[in-house]
Amino acid sequence: MTNRTLYLIACAAPPARRLDVAIRAAQAAGWDVCLILTPSAHRWITEDAHGEFERLCELTGHPIRHQYKLPSQEDVLPAPDALLVAPLTANTFNKWAAGISDTLALGLITEGIGLGLPIVALPHWNDAQGRHPAVARNVETLRAAGVTVLLGDGGFVPHKPKQGNLDAYPWQAAIDALPA
Repeated sequence: MTNRTLYLIACAAPPARRLDVAIRAAQAAGWDVCLILTPSAHRWITEDAHGEFERLCELTGHPIRHQYKLPSQEDVLPAPDALLVAPLTANTFNKWAAGISDTLALGLITEGIGLGLPIVALPHWNDAQGRHPAVARNVETLRAAGVTVLLGDGGFVPHKPKQGNLDAYPWQAAIDALPA
């Protein structure tokens, strides 16, 4: 059993259909993985007719969180030692850089910067979304804040709209970028 806890924070992008790949790779690297989903990603996972939500709970050994708890409720997850935000959509990325924390996922990654947690971000968006002027500014903003943004060579390379390849998503590059 490890004593390092990783929060895998996933957005609703196609690689979210392969979260088990990331979880297993992180576990093999010695991380205890807790899964946090954006509201849209939660919908994707819970509406899967093949029991994906239950399978991911079993794989991590933890409840999957997707919304803020009430102040009177206890934390059900151990505190994180690092955060991996993957797949990271352009929507969540741009909100994060602006300091918006209107979901549990955004709250955790926004706060993670202030707490000085190691954070790795592995985007997933198409090249048309990536050409929006906010994206380049926000890459600089988050990198200046200490976030490892894996965009471009050695990370995620945006694809043409509707031409993404799930098998090419570089989960292992994200795991390798986490602290040893």
